[in-house]
Amino acid sequence: MNGDWLTCGRDGRLSVYLPSGDAVLCRAERWPGGPWDAPRPVGGDRKLHPVLAVGQGQDRYAHLVSWRPTTPGEAGLVHSTHFRPLLAALDWNPVGHPDKKGDRTGTPAVAVDAEGRAHVFVRNKGGGVGMLAQKEKGGWEAWRDLKGRDVQEELAAVTGQSGRVELYAAVPGGLLHWTQQERGGQPVLEEVMEAPVRPGTLYALATSPDSTTLFYTDDAGDLCAWRPGGKPVTLLPSAGPGPVSAIRCDLDGHDCTLLAQRSASGRVSFAAYPTQEESAGAWWTESGPQLPADALVSLAVDADDRVVAATLSPSTGQLLLTRRKDEPGLALEAWREV
Repeated sequence: MNGDWLTCGRDGRLSVYLPSGDAVLCRAERWPGGPWDAPRPVGGDRKLHPVLAVGQGQDRYAHLVSWRPTTPGEAGLVHSTHFRPLLAALDWNPVGHPDKKGDRTGTPAVAVDAEGRAHVFVRNKGGGVGMLAQKEKGGWEAWRDLKGRDVQEELAAVTGQSGRVELYAAVPGGLLHWTQQERGGQPVLEEVMEAPVRPGTLYALATSPDSTTLFYTDDAGDLCAWRPGGKPVTLLPSAGPGPVSAIRCDLDGHDCTLLAQRSASGRVSFAAYPTQEESAGAWWTESGPQLPADALVSLAVDADDRVVAATLSPSTGQLLLTRRKDEPGLALEAWREV
């Protein structure tokens, strides 16, 4: 999965999305803070490949993107919108292929701009990036080639506080950054940064009115933070091999960035620091039980502005959840299975 698969909807209910077989499933709270419903398929009965990208806009609508098999050896992308966890999601809508036709080319990423338009990004067969954007009044624009070469898995798409969509990608020995010059415009490749990057470890977060921050793991195993226009900063040793999840939240009256990652020991590690002040330092604190090797971690803020962390094992379907306690610091409730 690519993106924040744990979301808080417009009605304040938490929900999670996960690929399961040839479908995508959703689980949601029956009411904010209440018990959870059983998993249910989203987007109709169209058969899918086991891949999912999730993006959420300021309107709190979730946009889902996956690949579906078309003819033998070929596939096409499909999109669905889930307006509220209480409601059924829209049926999967075919949106094409970055090369017009062919097999899957990479894991998609999706970001939603300030007007609620989804922007879908995926690597193309030439090793660059293709983009598809929704029109303001419905439908989709034509596929655009954003260029680039030797792009690796996975892309990290993000919408800044400005409402402009940005994209990050890893290439051998470096990072690429695309951004819209204006709302609704085509993202342009604005910066190439030389940096040793482990593929599959990118996560982007809006961290100020004018900037986003990319988190990634370098070849030495350190978690780094990079804001375009500057140099990458080493934050702390990575807790584990996969990507981090990150969120901005209020901790004791301070604007902080909270990081979560499945650690090498199999538990969830948390680290927090003042947003964009990497020089303040950060350190990991482990929490919860030991998890399966494929467990994923995601963060959200619930209807009561409390930080929520979830882990999900695709192989077992096990979903664990914890919330921040109503007390100083980052004290968490006991993890529970839902």
